[in-house]
Order: sequence, then structure tokens, then C-alpha cells
Amino acid sequence: MKSVLNSEHTLLKTTLYPSMYRQRGGHKALLGIGGNVGDVLRRFNHLLWYFKKSSFIHVIETAPILKNPPFGYTEQNDFYNSLLLIETRLTPKALLAYVLRVEKRFGRKRLFKDGPRTLDIDIIFYENVEMKTDKLIIPHPQWMKRTSVLTPLSYMKKAVQ
Repeated sequence: MKSVLNSEHTLLKTTLYPSMYRQRGGHKALLGIGGNVGDVLRRFNHLLWYFKKSSFIHVIETAPILKNPPFGYTEQNDFYNSLLLIETRLTPKALLAYVLRVEKRFGRKRLFKDGPRTLDIDIIFYENVEMKTDKLIIPHPQWMKRTSVLTPLSYMKKAVQ
């Protein structure tokens, strides 16, 4: 199902986005996922199945997918973005290392800042943790100003409790 929100934003609902799953325990984290190269919707489905097989991450909720224009470098295709509420036993730094490996497995190449990508996975929140290192800032900087986070988040049930 497709809903046009305005001239720049379209909300997509598929069989897997949004969805809710049983909780198992662990630290809760909110991951932002995005991409604009190739068949992103199919890649999001594959990512969800990949995570379902993972012993490091358990997905407990997905948000609808938002199609929105790029920011920063704007001479590229629109992005698809969604959110995954997960449970994990990984620390924030270990979770970052894991999602970077997953991005690479799904063909991510970092050509330049804000450039096109097959898959981008960001840690938006990790429990109530606040941290700032050279490689990781939690909560994700500028999350509260990004439609690509706020709109999908507004449709989530467990993430906003």
C-alpha cells in the first residue's frame, strides 16, 4: 500500500514493514535503515530475513518505509528509509561493528559523504545510553530533524512506549 504524504514523501506499507514480533529480552535499540541503489525494497526484506537468522539481533518491530528525497548530496535517487526496533546482547560499540559488517555484506561502498548507497544502517538509540566517541554517537545526531526517522517512528507502537 502506498500513501502520498506530500510532494516529496511517500509512505509504503508491505507485508514485512510494518510488523511486530515477540520480545525475547536484551537491550533495546532503534536502527535506521536506508538505501537508494538497486532494488532497495527487496534488500530491506532480505535484511529482515538476515536479522531473523542472526544470533546477535532480534527484530521486535518494523516501521513503514518512507520514500524521501536525499539531503547533503542531492544529485541522486530518492531514498527509502525505515526503522527496526531490535533487542541485542551486544554493547553499543559491538552493535556498530556488527551493522557495519552487515552493510558490507549487502554491498555498501562508502564513496563519499551522503553519497548513494545500497544499504545504510544507523544506530538511532540504544536504551537510554548517551555516548560520543570518534566512531559512534548515541543518540544519532540530528535524528530529531530528519523526516526519514520521525515519520516512520510516528507509526511504531513499541518504540514510542
